[in-house]
Amino acid sequence: MIKYLAISFLLVLSLSGIKVYSQNIEFEKENFPDKKNELKEIKATITEGDKYYDLGGGYFKNALKFYEKAYNFNPSNALLNYKIAKCELNSYEKTKAIFYLNKTLKLDSGIISDIYFLLGQAYQYKMKWDSAITIYNKYLRKALPLELAANKKEAEKRIEECKYGKELTEHSTKIFIDNLSKDINSQYDDYGVVINADESALMFTSRRANCTGGKIDPKLNVYYEDIFICKNGNGKWLKPENPGEPLNTEFHDATVGLSVDGQKLLIYKSDNDGDIFECKLTGDKWGQPYILNDNINTKYHESSASLSYDGKTLYFVSDKPGGYGGRDIYMSKLNDKGIWGEAVILGPTINTAYDEESVFIHPDGKTLYFSSKGHKTMGDYDIFYSVYENGLWSEPVNLGYPINSPYDDVFFVLSASAQHGYFASNRENGFGDMDLYKMTYFKEKNLANKSEENGSDSSKLASEYSFELKNKLYLIKGEVLDETTKQPIPATIEVVDNEKNEVIASFEANSQTGKYLVSLPSGKNYGMAIKADNYLIESENFNIPSDADYTEVMKHFTMKKVEVGKKVVLNNIFFDFDMSILKKESISELERIIEFLNKMPKVKIEISGHADNVGSDGYNQRLSEERAKAVVEYLEKRGINKDRLSFIGYGRKQPQASNDTEEGRKLNRRTEFKVTAK
Repeated sequence: MIKYLAISFLLVLSLSGIKVYSQNIEFEKENFPDKKNELKEIKATITEGDKYYDLGGGYFKNALKFYEKAYNFNPSNALLNYKIAKCELNSYEKTKAIFYLNKTLKLDSGIISDIYFLLGQAYQYKMKWDSAITIYNKYLRKALPLELAANKKEAEKRIEECKYGKELTEHSTKIFIDNLSKDINSQYDDYGVVINADESALMFTSRRANCTGGKIDPKLNVYYEDIFICKNGNGKWLKPENPGEPLNTEFHDATVGLSVDGQKLLIYKSDNDGDIFECKLTGDKWGQPYILNDNINTKYHESSASLSYDGKTLYFVSDKPGGYGGRDIYMSKLNDKGIWGEAVILGPTINTAYDEESVFIHPDGKTLYFSSKGHKTMGDYDIFYSVYENGLWSEPVNLGYPINSPYDDVFFVLSASAQHGYFASNRENGFGDMDLYKMTYFKEKNLANKSEENGSDSSKLASEYSFELKNKLYLIKGEVLDETTKQPIPATIEVVDNEKNEVIASFEANSQTGKYLVSLPSGKNYGMAIKADNYLIESENFNIPSDADYTEVMKHFTMKKVEVGKKVVLNNIFFDFDMSILKKESISELERIIEFLNKMPKVKIEISGHADNVGSDGYNQRLSEERAKAVVEYLEKRGINKDRLSFIGYGRKQPQASNDTEEGRKLNRRTEFKVTAK
């Protein structure tokens, strides 16, 4: 296994370890009496081709150029046809090998003992499932005993892949697959796509010629990897840009994971045989990448990683010893000190005796997507998902055809809405070896007519159909701005589980734009606190039912300077109906007030209670005052000097909204915090 870059194993196909016996291509001079001088040149050409052929991997394409020249001179040499076929199987036009392998068999059926295995692969890539099965079975009958002993298991696995591939293609899912176009894909390898939760940011890895170092990796005969960024222009991805340093260097730099809000990027570098680094976005500038600790990175190859929605769990791939197969998926938790803890392997439900790769945890916090060669696939890597519930991972499910194919289908990521997925594949009819693709999933309607009407461009259909894939989460996004200047503020957004009174995630609003993005999986009562130096704390509550489907909420925050007379609503102070006893879900909000007052010891505040118009004036006045008093008493018990605190009940006198609707009445039932002295 080559370990110098994130996906080298995808690009250098080993052809399943089948042994090929070394033979030389011979053009006998007596067969070309009138072309002696040309024959001499062609023999030199073949010799040059053989040098590259023996190197394998990325050098097959070099060998092919020489062999094609020799083929034009003599197309009837069996071994030349065989070697051309093997070069094609290692290219992005693999099914071309069918012609040359069948021709080899006609010229000399006994020339190479693995020819039926290779032909079976070529038909498998062509999705000629029955033909591939027939040829693989022929290989099992004709292979030499020593070879069969080494490769019988692999050939039998291939037969099962073809049977499953036939089943999947006969029951394809209702989706569209679009190549991301030649404006994004190149004639080289493009892969490693990552997005943030709302698809406003897309990054990927490419080996195109204009990479930062501009050099070719001599071990693989391909350009060193670079990271590229695509901006979203009115729903369309614009041409990719190379951000240069510090993300890219003259060696391998590859995207492997992006946080939900797009502010943290996980990248692969070829240090120490392949390690995972993290870098952070400040404004529009990426910081210097720093290596993750030894619980993540080892002397072995760590190639892919993904952060959970709260940033506290890291899923990653490594080929270190002690796993179930070649490459396995691991998990690490961030401790209270901000250090990644000891890695834990996910177990045999996810990992197999074969390779797993390109892991992605969805913003819903429980759905894991990954590629595998070991579960039921159509061939090479297929994309699967598994859901974590009740402490267990569910049996992985193949995403089906046409997302998956007999080729390598990897690096799958899914938007928070589940409207679009992105992945990389080296399937044919692309623009290069490996291309980026976009998946759009629709409910079953009259898609045939719409497809006829609009062609295969799924973007024309996206607004007309709701999506069948659904994820239970809220995506909260917006801007944090100064109330007066309307300028962005580099604020911290804390997300609290109000039931447990625990901070479960912390995010940063972008210092240049003020934008933030938070994913909240359904089934919890969340408090959000927006904090910035010298500003009052803003808060919001999201009580999301467990059966709530995907909802996108736009919420802007205008922060108020700490000045006398300024006030904010405490949206996470809760009381039972007709009661003034603080509920336990209020504790986190109360503790934030205490934290604020301790940081600003000269500030004095007023806590005020407010009510809707249901009930008598006297009732509302009394209840609002008792509730405000309950907050002040809690603060006093927690050490805040009573001289800094006052309370008042305003009853129904200061409504924020109309009392004609339940939503309006809910806004009017509130507790406020006002600065009375500074």
